Amino acid sequence: MQETRPFVPWNMMRDFMVAVFQKEGVPKEDALVCAEVLLESDRRGIESHGCNRFKPIYIDRIDAGILNPVTEFEIIRETATTAVVDGHNGMGMVVGTRAMQMAIDKAKEYGMGMVAVRNSTHYGIAGYYATMATQNNMIGITGTNARPSIAPTFGVENMLGTNPITFGLPTDEEFPFVLDCATSISQRGKIEYYARNGMDTPSGMVIGRDGRPMTDSRDILQALNEKRAALTPLGGIGEELGGYKGYGYATVVEILSAALQAGSFLRMLSGLDEQGNKIPYPLGHFFLAIDTEAFMGADSFKKTAGDILRELRASEKAPGRERIYTAGEKEYEIWQFRKDKGVPVGEAVQKEMTGLRDRFGLTQFVFPFEG
Repeated sequence: MQETRPFVPWNMMRDFMVAVFQKEGVPKEDALVCAEVLLESDRRGIESHGCNRFKPIYIDRIDAGILNPVTEFEIIRETATTAVVDGHNGMGMVVGTRAMQMAIDKAKEYGMGMVAVRNSTHYGIAGYYATMATQNNMIGITGTNARPSIAPTFGVENMLGTNPITFGLPTDEEFPFVLDCATSISQRGKIEYYARNGMDTPSGMVIGRDGRPMTDSRDILQALNEKRAALTPLGGIGEELGGYKGYGYATVVEILSAALQAGSFLRMLSGLDEQGNKIPYPLGHFFLAIDTEAFMGADSFKKTAGDILRELRASEKAPGRERIYTAGEKEYEIWQFRKDKGVPVGEAVQKEMTGLRDRFGLTQFVFPFEG
């Protein structure tokens, strides 16, 4: 594994993000949660949701007045195994962590727990919450809707969000099975990453209003905002490669992120009012925890899950391929590589970090890349 970007130690990056969040009015306890969720994304190598998004998604939205730094976590309805929560446009990572913990607590007592959330905001890497469950020997499932980005099959208008549906399954290996995928071929965050690094978006990930693929990453981001382009669902354009499947799964997530909690959906998540002014993205999430001990026991579940994964990895490889991976394995290996080094940061993020430091007078932070 090679890396040419400079590394920032994990503790320094955490302390820096917490300090900036606090300057923006986020309480310290909540700031620690937000920083932890963002850093977990970088630990796993999912850079589209890590420190790359610290400023543009969270700090800039607080500055714009469309993300509340103080999170009000209001329980609207609750039963022994379910709950509906209103996040009041607070920090999505805080809402998500508390909601999944509620689901886990219910599952510990009753075998299963599910919490639906409305009026939340971007909650970072979905796999973080699924892993909260696996750490308790539970199956974790979560999903969220998002601002319109995906066109339905045979359409060109961005209607559905990238709408990830994520599963975490405990195993007897050193890492859980965590499948954390958007229901589009790519995510907006990935295209943002391409744009920030001067890279084209691979053909087929984005469709223009003329029905043709688009590849210019910066143009795509602008076109998505102007509704001149849309992401394609898993399977791509049309039905030939199964695009209707990704479209269908995205719709499932949209319904579960809105119907259980009487929340917002589709065009209501555009982030703009009728006059074109910025407003909050009132997102919905759902969190499900299932206690494996309630079935044939946690050890039995983890052993069988591990056996399945090992057998898959041991199956015959395609010519020229040395390994078969299972979900969560590459992320674990990236963490093993990065854990003693820190967070790799490119030039764009470096500029954002020094800019925020200078803006808030956080002179105690001198970053390694400045040497």
